[in-house]
Amino acid sequence: MRITGDGTTGGTPVRSDTGPYPLHGGAVGSARRQPESTPVQPVGVDPAPEEIGYRGPTACAAAGITYRQLDYWARTGLVEPSVRAAYGSGTQRLYSFRDVVVLKIVKRFLDTGVALQNIRTAVQHLHDRELADLERMTLMSDGATVYECTSPDQVVSLLQGGQGVFGIAVGVVWRDVESALAQLHGERVDTGETLVGHNPTDELAARRNRAG
Repeated sequence: MRITGDGTTGGTPVRSDTGPYPLHGGAVGSARRQPESTPVQPVGVDPAPEEIGYRGPTACAAAGITYRQLDYWARTGLVEPSVRAAYGSGTQRLYSFRDVVVLKIVKRFLDTGVALQNIRTAVQHLHDRELADLERMTLMSDGATVYECTSPDQVVSLLQGGQGVFGIAVGVVWRDVESALAQLHGERVDTGETLVGHNPTDELAARRNRAG
């Protein structure tokens, strides 16, 4: 799917195994995932990533942003907390592991001058993909368009275009955030229990190993 400055393209994008996949605002927005209910975990079993929330200061520390940025992005709808929004005074926003990864990616895009409309569509795309898909994804931008690349050949194809391209390996950002959150506090969504130094993707890795 392709992102341009005004969120439009001249044609319908088609996923290809030989070239990068341009992101497009309209197509992404129509496929937003619905939040899933939180299953009850047996006593003594570590919570899954989607059952852990991170408060604003923790999300800021892991994403490398200021609280002012976090607050502004939440209020303008750029990156909203998917676990729990703030309702009046005394309530705390709770961000998911995916949210924190997205926060860090948004900062990198903004630092390189990518258009805000393109960033908004990339954020939507990241939220629509399965969590495990993010590890294998590379987002690249020439300033006017953001592309999803899922193979080295697609990255090379884009680089051969000759224009200046900025790339973000989402898997690298994932691991940076994972490492940072492992040193910080999380919170169980169902009980509010504080989790000290919990690795947010331990359960995800265990699931992949069991599936293999």
